[in-house]
Amino acid sequence: MHASATSLAPLRIRLAAMIYESLLVAAVAFVASFAALPLVGDLHTPWQRHLYQAWLLAVLFGYFATFWLRGGQTLAMKTWRIRLVDRDGARITPRQAILRFAVALAGIGLGGIGLWWAFIDRDHQFLHDRIAGTLLIRVPRP
Repeated sequence: MHASATSLAPLRIRLAAMIYESLLVAAVAFVASFAALPLVGDLHTPWQRHLYQAWLLAVLFGYFATFWLRGGQTLAMKTWRIRLVDRDGARITPRQAILRFAVALAGIGLGGIGLWWAFIDRDHQFLHDRIAGTLLIRVPRP
């Protein structure tokens, strides 16, 4: 399957899915924090904060990578009928999942530049998708 430009998910749909995803991610982070804080402690020392932050990053990567690599859809992406694929329409690779997550995280940390990129990109792709060689396509109704 070759992903065509006509199958790309519209920007407004991707942004709506991202808002919904942020609610799910907040819940995942809450549960991960609830599990980790008794072990890490009160976060008064730098090593405790760094360990806690590393734990949260690992959990969030695990959440996204599991869904992306298995079926290309997180829960929010299923709701909004979006699937993550490579440029040929196939499942993404673990390397692409790592790269997409890292670039998205960096882009958010830099004032959302990865998201703003979509407004100037010729295909309205997010920067992390452009760099990772991934596409968010629209899934037809069943």
